[in-house]
Amino acid sequence: MAGMCCEVNLAETETSAPVEPSSRSARRRRMEIHQFNFVPTDSAVAPPLETRGKRKRQKFDAVVPVLQPPRKCGKAARSCEEDDEKVNNSHLPGEVEPEKKQLRLPAAETTPVSELDVARDCPKFGMTSVCGRRRDMEDAVAIHTSFAGANPNFPSGMHFFGVYDGHGCSHVATRCKDRMHEIVKDELQTGGSSSWERTMFESFLKMDKEVGDWCSGGECISACRCELQTPQCDAVGSTAVVAVVTPDKVVVSNCGDSRAVLCRNGVAIPLSVDHKPDRPDELNRIQEAGGRVIFWDGPRVLGVLAMSRAIGDNYLKPFVISEPEVTVTERTAEDECLILASDGLWDVVSNETACGVARMCLQSRKPPSPPRSPGNDMSVTVAGESSDKACSDASILLTKLALARHSTDNVSVVVVDLRKSS
Repeated sequence: MAGMCCEVNLAETETSAPVEPSSRSARRRRMEIHQFNFVPTDSAVAPPLETRGKRKRQKFDAVVPVLQPPRKCGKAARSCEEDDEKVNNSHLPGEVEPEKKQLRLPAAETTPVSELDVARDCPKFGMTSVCGRRRDMEDAVAIHTSFAGANPNFPSGMHFFGVYDGHGCSHVATRCKDRMHEIVKDELQTGGSSSWERTMFESFLKMDKEVGDWCSGGECISACRCELQTPQCDAVGSTAVVAVVTPDKVVVSNCGDSRAVLCRNGVAIPLSVDHKPDRPDELNRIQEAGGRVIFWDGPRVLGVLAMSRAIGDNYLKPFVISEPEVTVTERTAEDECLILASDGLWDVVSNETACGVARMCLQSRKPPSPPRSPGNDMSVTVAGESSDKACSDASILLTKLALARHSTDNVSVVVVDLRKSS
């Protein structure tokens, strides 16, 4: 068995590679076979030595050579344009040369100076309108900033605010909302150098005539209640308090018992007087025209209407007229805000209280919550519009205050910030 093993081992030894002598020089030659010469580029950095036991060797990572030097920041935009031009010019012979692309910054959008001035002069405002405890919503509010545009024939920076309190139905108030500012604009254009009093007086008369013709023609809003009660809608009308705010004036026209109040340095200044049938001058006018004021749940014209002036109400003419009372107030640096509202607010909130609430909101002081009562937990549908949170907060708080004090009417409030430094 031993001889057989030796034969096998000898055969295997003969077929294998010859064994080199085990000298120091032989071992060095064997080690040189496995050595490689790595020539790193200039950008390569020699990695640290890695130690394994007693032997040390260098470990090299693959290095990607840099084909071109990096661009300098100062020439980056020019280099991009040159590269785009080279790409665009690389087309085959016979092909149509593609349109060259250029690296251009987008042109800045510019606004005409007149439009910038109008936007800068536009006052901040807030509006809230709720049905309240009434069955139907008959109030309407119109807000038209820069309603005359940049027309050189008009004073620059005119803004229109209107509150209309309908009775009998809502379509007269809605008609006034849609048309009154356009009539005032047309009257300004045709009236030329007429005074504000004359302009607003003619505008209200034209609005009243248009409503009368519109209602008598049966063109009122479809499906409104008055069509089922009175086919010609003669028993429908609306109050109207309109304010045109210019850079130097506040022009207020009032017809009915809606109201406009100016807050100046904390003092409430009424810019309109309610047209109630028991007001001495209104009572005399009605009696001289052959009418009567009957007290039926308050003073009423012929015992029916609780106001002595309104737009519409053709069946009560000439006792109820549409002629407005106009006030023109010069603006000052102490003006703080303007409040327009229907009688749903003024029946339960005084001028001083309303100005105090609005002033508190505009001064960014957190207003107190109105007192809660069982009647104040009702759900209401709120319609609002605003360009400023403080004005919006003021209009909302005044509306909530009117509901908390058990106002039984629709409530519509507009608050206009008149501070020139705001």
